[in-house]
Amino acid sequence: MDFDIITPLLNNQSDEKIVLLVMDGLGGLPMNKGGLTELEAASTPNMDALAKESALGLHQGIRTGITPGSGPAHLSLFGYDPIKYQVGRGVLSALGIDFDLQKQDLAARGNMCTVDAEGRVIDRRAGRVGSEVTERLCALLNEKVNIPGVQIFTQVVKEYRFLLVVRGEGLKPNIEETDPQVVGEKPLVARALDKESEKAAEIVQEFVRQAGEILKDESPANMVMLRGFAQLPDWPMFPDAFGLKSIAIAMYPMYRGVAKLVGMDSPPAAASYEEEIDMLEKYWNDYDFFFVHIKKTDSYGEDGNFENKVKEIEKVDALLPRILALDPSVLIITGDHSTPCLMKRHSWHPVPTLLYSKRCRPDGIEQFGERACLRGGLGGRFPAYELMPLALANAGRLEKLGA
Repeated sequence: MDFDIITPLLNNQSDEKIVLLVMDGLGGLPMNKGGLTELEAASTPNMDALAKESALGLHQGIRTGITPGSGPAHLSLFGYDPIKYQVGRGVLSALGIDFDLQKQDLAARGNMCTVDAEGRVIDRRAGRVGSEVTERLCALLNEKVNIPGVQIFTQVVKEYRFLLVVRGEGLKPNIEETDPQVVGEKPLVARALDKESEKAAEIVQEFVRQAGEILKDESPANMVMLRGFAQLPDWPMFPDAFGLKSIAIAMYPMYRGVAKLVGMDSPPAAASYEEEIDMLEKYWNDYDFFFVHIKKTDSYGEDGNFENKVKEIEKVDALLPRILALDPSVLIITGDHSTPCLMKRHSWHPVPTLLYSKRCRPDGIEQFGERACLRGGLGGRFPAYELMPLALANAGRLEKLGA
């Protein structure tokens, strides 16, 4: 979205509120030919009832055929063209756990993983070890890794995920990720992709080497993989660009991080879906825009667990009356990307989207699902970054352009 067009049109007199409810990895595929997707298979009476009063469609996070990562997908939902505004996941992880990241710092998202005797990855998530395990291993790395000329920080993010920060002079982030993204391969070498990043790449590779030595006798987390090398960018801030006092309510640090990156407030992480809605109610009178994030739909998609992904969607549907009781002027229900259980990973498939407002033109479609959304007025494949202007318009927060 071009902020130079939107920002001058903002109506600062409006006090109407917008809720963006994101079920991570919502989009899916049938497990069998002629079957239903996870969303279509779920019993969602509240979303279906709301669909009749809403505009439906399917958004794409990046561009046609391109599979989005979580960071770019959320930036697109927030109105930032993810091709123009790019940042590695390391920065999002750092902000998500309130790490005091400095401009010169190099940050990366890490996975604790399991490798075999030959160094090949046999589990990219080390059996999804708990946060207490990763916290202990990070403390071990902080104590024993020694690289002259720089400071090394590792800190647990959640479960098997951790943050690596390298602090020193002359560091640049254009480095190849060490995560091969598949099992059966050895972690990749952290190669510099330009001359300016060579110093940082050498430091990162030395960290990986030392980490492997330090963790070799641990089980199941006996190695690390790194991706999303990044430094803090200088971008327009969401509250300024859209004239919205904004808050992010999430259970996982990364999503707090991407919201904080664009200037949203983010209270401490919630412990459950119910607590997320508690927080929405608590802060309702203090903010204009509420980003509410649901994670487990994506996790079960990556695990290929169709039944549990369906159950998570149904849990969210059961909470919808509490959101509607707050009487939001605009409610958007969608995902950041598709994570079909059939594929066990993110995919390029467009994402079901529901936009409810008192000013919207209802489609009259009686179900919220992929095939239903394909018939909706928002279209079968519109850019996710167009949702924010639609939300502003439906909330009466945009003036007309021109005389």
